[in-house]
Amino acid sequence: MFLVMFESTKMQTTLRTNEVEPNQNISFPIGTIDLVNYLYEILNFTNIIGKHKKNGIDINKLLRALISYKLTDNFSITRSHEWICRPEVRDIFGLESFGKRTLYRVLETIGANREEIISDIQDVIFARYEFEHTNINMDWTSIVLHGNKAKLGKYGYSRDHRPDKKQITVGVSELADPINIPIGLTIEPGNLNDQTHFKKTYRQSSGRLKEGSLVIFDKGPNSITNIAMIRADNLQYITAKKLNKSDDKIIEKFEEYHPEVIDAETDVRGIKFEKPNSVNYLFFSEKLQKEQLESRARKVVRQIKEAKDIQESIDKNKALPKRFRINNLLIDVDYSIQTKLVELTEDDAVKLLEDKFINGREGFFCLKSSKNLTLTEALLTYRKKDSIEKIFHSLKNEIEIKPLRVWTDNSIYGAILIGFIAQLFVSLIRFEIPELKHTSTKFIKKSLCDLTVTVDSWKRKTKKWIYSNFDAINTRILRHNWGIS
Repeated sequence: MFLVMFESTKMQTTLRTNEVEPNQNISFPIGTIDLVNYLYEILNFTNIIGKHKKNGIDINKLLRALISYKLTDNFSITRSHEWICRPEVRDIFGLESFGKRTLYRVLETIGANREEIISDIQDVIFARYEFEHTNINMDWTSIVLHGNKAKLGKYGYSRDHRPDKKQITVGVSELADPINIPIGLTIEPGNLNDQTHFKKTYRQSSGRLKEGSLVIFDKGPNSITNIAMIRADNLQYITAKKLNKSDDKIIEKFEEYHPEVIDAETDVRGIKFEKPNSVNYLFFSEKLQKEQLESRARKVVRQIKEAKDIQESIDKNKALPKRFRINNLLIDVDYSIQTKLVELTEDDAVKLLEDKFINGREGFFCLKSSKNLTLTEALLTYRKKDSIEKIFHSLKNEIEIKPLRVWTDNSIYGAILIGFIAQLFVSLIRFEIPELKHTSTKFIKKSLCDLTVTVDSWKRKTKKWIYSNFDAINTRILRHNWGIS
């Protein structure tokens, strides 16, 4: 018996390696396609999009494919054409073979008709869902353009920290918490400021809001004109307010007003001032004060170092370091420089800079509203506006609407609109499935991409479709889409 067991063990150690034999099977993500098909149907996108192109290849089939690709690999139009034109993928969307210029024409078409498309989407969303409120968050961002041909591209304040590149500005309106569904999209030239852009973004969605709804936005677009526009529509607002000299007088006596503790853990306290047409909510945050003072301290240190570098160059009769020069071949500069370090001690220099950068407002911020809220309600309502900042992060980094290459204006409009629709679909599925409420776009997208189908056609007369990589998220979405409880 012992001998037999020994021989058996010895035989197992000499098993030969399995050989890998190439085949013609292909695999691709099916989860994103299922999500797009489900929402495309229930939101009546076939009619919304179909009326804008009657002839040629069905624009709805192409758009379904483009949105699915946007939620899957999402590279260039060339790469999307390669992905869509695989025979098995074309079969799913019912497409014949086509050239990549067809996809550019889709972008042009939906871009040229974006306003009507967004209005129709809003019609369907507000007809289908009975929302508990119609309060909206509004915000604006910029997206870099690579190239100079698009007229829409202009130099402006860059949120992407690329002032050397032309850009466009994008505005989004979103139904506020706990709904968190984007309902509006505006795209404007890159040099348009938020106060001006506000009007178009607001007007696009204001007609959908119930009387008394709250419009929430930051201090950038806050202006007398914009606030008057909101109030004329019998809507309310809450926004951030820039601190001014009258606020400084209150800040000096802040403790005398016996501020209310809003958050004991982070030491946020506030006071409230009622005016005839608005209410100001002045808050102090110890955490914010610390962060701002640390930031200003770093700035002081940085400027002292720069002054020392310049003074050293002067003392040694050397050329200025490149970062302090104007580096332009078309500009001749003749200048003399003298730093204040020759007449100040380092302590005096620090004191001079501190007096300039530290103004006593550190840690303070002010909200303004037409609605008389408690301090806690005002702060929480405004803070929840960060959900729209998460939408921008998702659009840029998960849906990946950037980078934008050199296209026509309508192609740019179309490309961003496809990204917006992809984000809308993710937000809607989060809304429809409460368990996914706090699941990020990144994880929903990954889960749907992980759900793949393998088309097994090797040595077969008919193709066999094999689904794999089910997990909790994509299983829950599939059950929801197919009406399985």
